[in-house]
Amino acid sequence: MFEIKIPGHGILNLSHLILDYNGTIACDGYLLQGVKERFADLSTSLDVHVLTADTFGSVRKALSDVSCHVEIIPIEDQTQAKLDYVQLLGLENCVCMGNGRNDRLMLKNAALGVAVVQAEGGAADAILAADIVVGNILDALDLLRHPLRLTATLRS
Repeated sequence: MFEIKIPGHGILNLSHLILDYNGTIACDGYLLQGVKERFADLSTSLDVHVLTADTFGSVRKALSDVSCHVEIIPIEDQTQAKLDYVQLLGLENCVCMGNGRNDRLMLKNAALGVAVVQAEGGAADAILAADIVVGNILDALDLLRHPLRLTATLRS
């Protein structure tokens, strides 16, 4: 767990990092370069979770040597399934990252929601639900590795 003080916003006590797979940490089913190394670093202070319907059937193989929990969710009602998962972990302790419309509720309700806009784009609903929007997943993960970046972005 780690604590981030945001002036005018309060304190974030984060213990879980929850991420969408395709469009967020992977493109066309392939894990993006640099994600594994950042997961290794972040997993020392956060439990890392990947939520996916596994459209390409590749998530378990891609993450087999990565320290994270993989949760395959049903094709139906993915938006609610993702929110339910985050609620079980405790919304107030979660930072969520995603790009899709089905990520919007977890982004909106988590202590911190980060939308990424990469090759697959970012759904307008996800972008509007997020606290922060970034251009790629490496920048998103680096916000947690360098928390003063969060402070600079979120302070009032």
